[in-house]
Amino acid sequence: MKPRSAVRGWPALLVAAPALLFGIAFPLSARMHPVSTAQPAAPATVAPPASSTPAAAASVTPAADASTGGAAVATLDTAAPDDPSAQMSEKMPRASKSLLLDMVRTASGFVAVGERGHVLRSDDGKSWTQLTVPTRSALTSIAIADGQLWVGGHDGVILHSTDGGESWKAQRRDPFRLAEGESAADHDPRQGAPILDLWFRDASNGIAVGAHSLMLVTTDGGSTWTETEAIASGPAKTEAAPMKGDLFSAADLELEDEADPHFNAITPLGEHTLIIVGERGTLLRSTDDGATWKRLPFPYKGSMFGVLATGGNRLLAYGLRGNVYESADGGDSWNKVDTQASVSLMGGSLLEGGGVVLAGANGTVLRRAAADKPFTISTFHNAAGETPALAGILPDGRGDFVIVGDKGADSYHPQ
Repeated sequence: MKPRSAVRGWPALLVAAPALLFGIAFPLSARMHPVSTAQPAAPATVAPPASSTPAAAASVTPAADASTGGAAVATLDTAAPDDPSAQMSEKMPRASKSLLLDMVRTASGFVAVGERGHVLRSDDGKSWTQLTVPTRSALTSIAIADGQLWVGGHDGVILHSTDGGESWKAQRRDPFRLAEGESAADHDPRQGAPILDLWFRDASNGIAVGAHSLMLVTTDGGSTWTETEAIASGPAKTEAAPMKGDLFSAADLELEDEADPHFNAITPLGEHTLIIVGERGTLLRSTDDGATWKRLPFPYKGSMFGVLATGGNRLLAYGLRGNVYESADGGDSWNKVDTQASVSLMGGSLLEGGGVVLAGANGTVLRRAAADKPFTISTFHNAAGETPALAGILPDGRGDFVIVGDKGADSYHPQ
């Protein structure tokens, strides 16, 4: 249930210059691990300020307990009160022109998320109002189901709203921390890892995925999140033989499968099937609502930032260097699609009539009217004449598009 811009390309904005702040098969019965704890602070519930005076601090309410069949209940908030992930977002006069990484369409308009805990709402996709939320962490993903909203981001943050964004509760915060005597080299990379995408089937059942193969599952709307291992831990890698001579051979340059690749995007395909794409051509499929996952081969060994279910058993995946691949059999086989683009594609959404629109670096916008039509390419220029890196795009219902990216939110009228 995600009528949203598939902004899985945030790693290309945040994980280096295709990512400023950060940026992944095997049949496997998912194994559950309780989230580690250490004197946690309680989740905060945040309501909008009664006046224009900035809110001083969030009121604190304990998270509701949930039965786990005898298993340990995961503590969801490990942030100290003075950690930025636990501090109230600041109202900024130009928040709508700051880095925005994802958005969804709601019954009343649009909600977008981005850096510094920015969450914005718009009725028309043109004028935006910043909302107050209980974090200053960068927010990378937003999902909607049954009228409720969930937002994920850096420091393992997950926020939840049941009233269209008027008030927010922090369901999870897990900023990076080392235990006493622990070295960074020995640290579990999933602890403190950012959430990169969220998907909810309904108001109760959802999955969050992120860096280093992080996967979290909830069956109670996010009151509890349980860490799940979707990729089996493989045998230790043997040391590569030293290179001979001055030139690299094809074997020297070959990339092996990443042991814990970043999971960039998750999307449903039909009633019980889920698809994940990620780093180094990672492709996972579950046919049992995420209980078990199988790693499938993918023809491109670069990162895919998004995947769309385009009808029937068809999938469209997009990512680095303008690469777009399409499957007609649920991910078993793939064909490359000619897009005329050579820049990374980081967001996309479905159009009426079976069409697709994709967006990426340098203001690139790709559109096709139907599955049997070719893509056309155009370039978005904002009022300042810039061609922003676009992280997401959604039709506004009036023939134009709402876009978000490194220059904030804007409207695009295709020529």
